[in-house]
Amino acid sequence: MMKEKIKASNKYSKEHILFLKSHRKNLLKIKFFQIGILFLIIALWELLSRLKIIDSFLMSSPSRVINTFYTLYISGQLWNNVIYTVTETIVGFALGTTLGILIATFIWWFPFSFRVAEPYLVVLNALPKVALGPIIIVWMGAGMGSIILMALLVSVIISVMNVLNGFREVSKDKILLMKSFGANKSQIFFKLVLPSNIGNIISTLKINVGMSLIGVITGEFLVSESGIGYLIVYGGQVFKMDLVMTGIIVLGFLAWAMYSCVAKMETYYINKEQ
Repeated sequence: MMKEKIKASNKYSKEHILFLKSHRKNLLKIKFFQIGILFLIIALWELLSRLKIIDSFLMSSPSRVINTFYTLYISGQLWNNVIYTVTETIVGFALGTTLGILIATFIWWFPFSFRVAEPYLVVLNALPKVALGPIIIVWMGAGMGSIILMALLVSVIISVMNVLNGFREVSKDKILLMKSFGANKSQIFFKLVLPSNIGNIISTLKINVGMSLIGVITGEFLVSESGIGYLIVYGGQVFKMDLVMTGIIVLGFLAWAMYSCVAKMETYYINKEQ
């Protein structure tokens, strides 16, 4: 065991070991302040509520949120609504991202199609997707399908724009070099363009996770009878701010969890490349 430790330590120079220690300390310091700020906000919120400086009926309080969370958990409503929202988000995210990458690939493959589609892409990207909600409800009905379609529409345009820009920014000199060696369109795409944009695609995934969740919550606001968005709307309608705050906090946790999953994919890819 001692020999193995010596060998492991010999892999790095003293300067590199010092750098790694310094990097770990910085990470711990960042985590400490992140957690500290969160606890400070919670403590201040609870204190102001107990001192009647803020109205706990309108602003709720951490203790009331915890009680509401516990009640939802015991009754089974929490997991049912979380699963409903997460399922819609994952399906909308997967379909929107996949379709966006395929459309971006098609447009890159046929440059003439970019000139035709560019104004439509610009308009669709700028158009608030909430405006399409009533049309989607009429087309798909008031159910999970319309909510997934909303999430898909939000994420697909972002995927097309980001991925297509990445494809188009690949060095023209490299493409010409491959063509000079007799490479065809397929070889250029799979050997150069696509590998060069893996990082860009992962960054698009990180954006789309949050955007898909926004699309799902927007859909749940309009038509759903389940999900975290429904709980928030219902809480607002009956003036149960505890339920609204609980729903918002659960949403924040879901957004963080899904973003972390994609971020881990990015870390894995970076480590693999190194």
